[in-house]
Amino acid sequence: MNNIFLITKREFLTQVKKRSFIILTLLAPIMIIAFGAVIGLMFKANESHSIIEVVDKSGLFKDQLKSDEKLNYVFISTADEKSKINNLKNNESLDGILILPELDNQNYDGLEKNARLVVNSKIGFDTKQRIVSDITNVIKKEKIKQLGIAETQLDNLDKSFTLKTINVSEGNKEDSDLSFGIKTGLSMVLMYVTFMFIIIYGVRVMRSVLEEKNNRVVEIIISSVKPFELMMGKILGVTLVALTQFIIWITMSVIGALVLNTGFSSIQKNIPGGNEEMMGKMDITQIATQVSHSLLELNFPLIIFVFIIFFLLGYIFYSSIYAAIGSAVDNETETQQFTLFAILPLTLGMYGSFSLMNNPDGPLGFWLSMIPFTSPVAMIARIPFGVPAWQIALSITLLLGTTVFMIFLAGKIYRVGILMYGNKATLKELWRWIKG
Repeated sequence: MNNIFLITKREFLTQVKKRSFIILTLLAPIMIIAFGAVIGLMFKANESHSIIEVVDKSGLFKDQLKSDEKLNYVFISTADEKSKINNLKNNESLDGILILPELDNQNYDGLEKNARLVVNSKIGFDTKQRIVSDITNVIKKEKIKQLGIAETQLDNLDKSFTLKTINVSEGNKEDSDLSFGIKTGLSMVLMYVTFMFIIIYGVRVMRSVLEEKNNRVVEIIISSVKPFELMMGKILGVTLVALTQFIIWITMSVIGALVLNTGFSSIQKNIPGGNEEMMGKMDITQIATQVSHSLLELNFPLIIFVFIIFFLLGYIFYSSIYAAIGSAVDNETETQQFTLFAILPLTLGMYGSFSLMNNPDGPLGFWLSMIPFTSPVAMIARIPFGVPAWQIALSITLLLGTTVFMIFLAGKIYRVGILMYGNKATLKELWRWIKG
């Protein structure tokens, strides 16, 4: 155990003292937020502002088609129709001309058949759908008037039913749509982060083992320590590196949620003339405050505990496989035929967990969170929605037992493979190493 501790300490300190680790740990959350903001700005920058001139021969759509910052309707006279169409190709400031024919005897089908949109270039799909929607709404209102139904009556008929959900298992708390969205988002983030870091750090263990094997450094090291001790020291050292990074990020996330919760409230209170009208304009602030409230209402101690336990066990489980692979091959090209066995089950668990969002307690969610190959991501995906304590305990027990067994198998392969050179390991040969 002393040798394992020393190797673990060396691997851990070697990684965390690197300037790249410190910079990445502190800047990664900011970089992720900035990346999301850049993507949002890219979508925003690609939004089009279209100008459509309208020839309304029916007189039905005048003052009914409403302009906004994305689409501007400009009504022109019927007499200008031909000249406008002829000059459209050379008019770069105009996107198209909408011709709406006369409406004869309330024949809306004829109006639809003869209506057309003339454009001078390819028009966006969203813009075209917006024009169609606006025309449809105007025609709908006209049909309602003909039926003698007041618009207020129609609005009352279309009014949706709001159903309040009370969760008795969470102390009679109300389950709002925002709360469900927060849980879903948190579930996906935790699941994806676990999936990515198990693979990234698992591959790091495999490459470290392979590098020491190719450099023949391992022959010197195992003269002082046992192969199993070396393998476990590497796995635990890199595990602590990943865990340290996670703890820092979790702390930053909790502090960020607290700042959002208290900071925005303070800003609202200290705004000069901060009346209800002013508060109503602060949509972004209100949304941020609601999101932070919903986050703080979650059972974070349990979520963090389950996240750390399953990440830790899942990482050790898969890192044992990666360490065994690294010891059994001579180069990175040969690792590809074996890493598939490690990646496929984890990938199955991740993509299978996407279906858990609508039914976290269903049979698929239960079995994916019980099978050790998929439970590291599936249980983490379920935990924000609430999981019975007995299922958490059973899943941890199964994963722990399987992890110990996998360490035993990996140790058998590592003990022989770390000293094998120039011999391409086969599944049959690996089985012989395990039996020996």
